[in-house]
Amino acid sequence: MQKIIFATNNEYKVKELRSVLPEQMQILSLKEAGILKDIPEPYETLEENAREKADVIHAMTGENCFSEDTGLIVDALAGAPGVKSARYAGEQATNKENIQLLLNNLENNENRTAYFQTIICLIQDGAHVYFEGKCKGSIIKEERGEKGFGYDAVFVPEGSEKTFAEMDLEEKNKYSHRKKASTKLIAFLNDQYGQD
Repeated sequence: MQKIIFATNNEYKVKELRSVLPEQMQILSLKEAGILKDIPEPYETLEENAREKADVIHAMTGENCFSEDTGLIVDALAGAPGVKSARYAGEQATNKENIQLLLNNLENNENRTAYFQTIICLIQDGAHVYFEGKCKGSIIKEERGEKGFGYDAVFVPEGSEKTFAEMDLEEKNKYSHRKKASTKLIAFLNDQYGQD
């Protein structure tokens, strides 16, 4: 079985990726790999932040690994919260605080279009390989649903009437930006290592 380190401690992201991985691949979170390090995301692009996290773990372990960074891009807010999605309301902000600030900033705006973007950076034998996934949708005016994390309770993907937070993982994966990026990652790894 192929094992690879996923440079995150976000249990929701780990759970989402495990739900789409083939049986012959196993990902280890930082905690599961015995790495107790909080990696900053200091850059202004998703690509740079994803690369930074992967570089730090690769430097520590020498192992192939991958990381991802995801942002919510809201058209009416000139792309905000974007790369600062997880810290939109402050460095220690909760999901609720981030959502509340987003809704406040969109309060009188009829343009609610937005999209999620995920960038995965894989370090494979010393080389960096990137995979992207996007999900277009819109921001509703109040939270709905108890599942998911981040902005899921106010984001409705195109083609659905449910928020991400109203969907189970199987349904969310039909639309998910992270699923689209991870599918490309898995196809690449399968091509590298074969199906067994």
